[in-house]
Amino acid sequence: MTREYLKKASLTAKSNASETHDIVKGILDDIEAGRDAAALEYAAKFDKYEGNVLLTPEEVEAACAKVPEKLKQDIQFAHNNVKRFAETQKATLTNVEIEVVPGVIAGQKAIPVDAAGCYVPGGRYSHIASAIMTVTTAKVAGCKHITACSPPRADEGVAPAIIYAAHICGADKIMAMGGVQGVAAMTFGLFGLPKAKILVGPGNQFVAEAKRILFGRVGIDMIAGPTDSLILADKDADAHIVATDLVSQAEHGYNSPVWLVTDDRALAEKVMAQVPDYINDLPDVNRENATAAWRDYAEVILCADREEMAATSDDYAPEHLTVMAEDIDWWLDRLTCYGSLFLGEESTVSYGDKAAGTNHVLPTSGAANYTGGLSVHKYMKIVTWQRGTREGYKPVAEATARISRLEGMEGHARSADVRLAKYFPDETFDLTANG
Repeated sequence: MTREYLKKASLTAKSNASETHDIVKGILDDIEAGRDAAALEYAAKFDKYEGNVLLTPEEVEAACAKVPEKLKQDIQFAHNNVKRFAETQKATLTNVEIEVVPGVIAGQKAIPVDAAGCYVPGGRYSHIASAIMTVTTAKVAGCKHITACSPPRADEGVAPAIIYAAHICGADKIMAMGGVQGVAAMTFGLFGLPKAKILVGPGNQFVAEAKRILFGRVGIDMIAGPTDSLILADKDADAHIVATDLVSQAEHGYNSPVWLVTDDRALAEKVMAQVPDYINDLPDVNRENATAAWRDYAEVILCADREEMAATSDDYAPEHLTVMAEDIDWWLDRLTCYGSLFLGEESTVSYGDKAAGTNHVLPTSGAANYTGGLSVHKYMKIVTWQRGTREGYKPVAEATARISRLEGMEGHARSADVRLAKYFPDETFDLTANG
């Protein structure tokens, strides 16, 4: 390949990863040992909040009353879109059965996990949409208990709009606790909550590392890092829109990579010239994040043609992938590694982030190479079953016995032997490894 980096990142999403791991591991160990009391100590230290950890129905009602009616309508609109899309996804996953050989039937069942823990960021930004994305999909999947967890602010607790969103989307409990301590509380079943069987939702590097460490004893949606976005743009792309979209994603955090991949040098140069001005026009906190993200993590890559652009994108396996280029269908067919794909100038990652219906909890840091984003399927256990007649199982028993002996697993072979001997006492079978 002949990629030319017009802008190269000086840092990666994995910078300082070992330090983060050690901090998070220590907090998790403390809370697992100290239970509720330890979690409250960390909440007091990091959240600076002294209200109820689990919100009462009265507190939920009071918070909902503070949300302006127009915002309620917008949240309901987004919830309806996400719900409809999730219901359509669920319809693709059905219970099935097949007669694999005459007399032997095997099947598949999709069973939702009992308890889901949904983390909703609420520190620097109030991620209302994350409550919609995580709680709605868990509810559609059929989880019996859903906890929504969000960091409170010292002066007001959890943002009322987050409470409203979590409530209307189906959360059974809303917990005012953030960071590692919130993740730990859901995992360990603190404060009377059922132990979460799966943890979902975005978060900062500490939340992401907590999920990584806990994976195995609890399911997670995916191992995620800072959010990232890539734009594929050709000569006909609008530099103003491309630059705006890059900045819109860079504002997520100081370590949120954004990448532009193009086959047009003039477009790349226009975008790079415009981005700093667009960043400077943001409010203070957003500007601080976007400045660092663009300075340290952003890249602009010039390719020879669209095939090289597509190959570059697949190598990066971005969380969000936007195509602003001609022949949209070609790109849809060609691209293979992304969390969510936004086709055409009319679409934008921001739509998917907030209200279009597809989920915004997506694989980051290259995880799109092997997994997709959050969906109802993430909450479902795909289990199998089988049953059959004695005659139907006869050839299966013979094959099992011979394969098992060839492997040296005599105990497995004998579990087949005894059934053949019981059900077919008058027949002779060659069950040796070399039979």
